[in-house]
Amino acid sequence: MRINYFNDTDFPRLPKAKIVEVANKVFDNEIKVDGVVNVIFVKDEVIKEINTEYLSHECETDVISFIIDDEPFLGEIYISAETAEKQANEYGVSLTNELMRLTAHGALHLCGYDDGTEADKEAMHKLENKYISDLEKWSKE
Repeated sequence: MRINYFNDTDFPRLPKAKIVEVANKVFDNEIKVDGVVNVIFVKDEVIKEINTEYLSHECETDVISFIIDDEPFLGEIYISAETAEKQANEYGVSLTNELMRLTAHGALHLCGYDDGTEADKEAMHKLENKYISDLEKWSKE
């Protein structure tokens, strides 16, 4: 999978290499297809517009994923860097950790996972933890 990275925020340094790596880990393990996924970091106002227009939710959110095409595979993951920063502070984790989690979450949605029930949310959270901890182990070696 080719991962493209776009930063359309005021955050000058987002962890591009870790974002690309965690997305690749998810796709390498969950779906074995060639394609392209764009990971796009946006401001709260932009993700709210996307959420309202495409999902009819009139609020900000942290991450939204879309499959644009199946053949060849093309997907997009939109992440609000502002919301990620707020959540990182709330959860007591680094911004990098929260951005990696949101990237993994968005990638899992593109792989067909859903978080509509508590059981589904828990399953996705366990997978997010797995991919983040795998990456943290890998980067220490």
